[in-house]
Amino acid sequence: MRRSITILLSSFLIGIAVFIAPSATFAYPFWAQQNYENPREATGKIVCANCHLANMKTQAEVPQAVAADSVFKAVVKIPYKNGTEEIGADGSKVPLQVGAVVMLPDGFKLAPQDRWTEEIKEETQGVYFSEYSEEKDNIILVGPLPGDQNKEIVFPVLSPNPKTNKNIHFGKYAIHVGGNRGRGQVYPTGDKSNNNVYNSGNSGEIISIEPSDDGSQVIAINTNGGEVKTENIPAGPTLIVSVGDQIEEGEPLTENPNVGGFGQVDTEIVLQSYARVIGLVVFFAGVALSQIMLVLKKKQVEKVQAAEGI
Repeated sequence: MRRSITILLSSFLIGIAVFIAPSATFAYPFWAQQNYENPREATGKIVCANCHLANMKTQAEVPQAVAADSVFKAVVKIPYKNGTEEIGADGSKVPLQVGAVVMLPDGFKLAPQDRWTEEIKEETQGVYFSEYSEEKDNIILVGPLPGDQNKEIVFPVLSPNPKTNKNIHFGKYAIHVGGNRGRGQVYPTGDKSNNNVYNSGNSGEIISIEPSDDGSQVIAINTNGGEVKTENIPAGPTLIVSVGDQIEEGEPLTENPNVGGFGQVDTEIVLQSYARVIGLVVFFAGVALSQIMLVLKKKQVEKVQAAEGI
């Protein structure tokens, strides 16, 4: 019941964000929920890369091993230069925002808040977590968040207990992490966003550049075939051409406005059994004791032989 309320609350908050700030939320991990049953394709690629075409580094830190039914921190690092601004959907400069997706092994999930430590509560203040779906509560989404304050996002994770879940076993598991900063170059609909380089579809001479009220611009090109063709540039990208320029098909008309990108990293974690650890320690202790006894026995035999003059 509590998990359902959490999911509904997260969806409600994200829905409000969509209407209040659509330029900030479009193409963040939340949108993968609307189009993909699983955010990781068969090739291993996380689907966020379908919208965020630029590649930027993402890091993940998890413990090497965790005990069953324990809470631990998975930290996603999304580095970029402080104060970086990007182009919003309306063409204005806006602060860069970040988002992340953590794909945990089956059985692992977002830890309930009543098991968060004071340290975790402080580190996750202002961060809202959303499960990918009711069927996939092992996939956790975050974002969009103000980037300058969230270059490191802490995910509180609860490990499963093989004693209560017979489908879970002790051993090594894979974790897949994706982190993005900034808007995508392609919307989930497949349309190109204004966070892109715009290239000419024709060769010829630019005969006019007409600005529109919404900040977009229309470039008229007198093609080599004698026809006049137009190129529509949305609000935001800066033109690098002017009237009278000769351009070739495929040549860029604007600068590249994108300052963000997506990064993916895979890591591993071991679900460890205390009984196995204790058994291993006892085994090593037994081996060490056996070696010591052998050495002592050898010295005893050498003393007896020396005393008998052998």
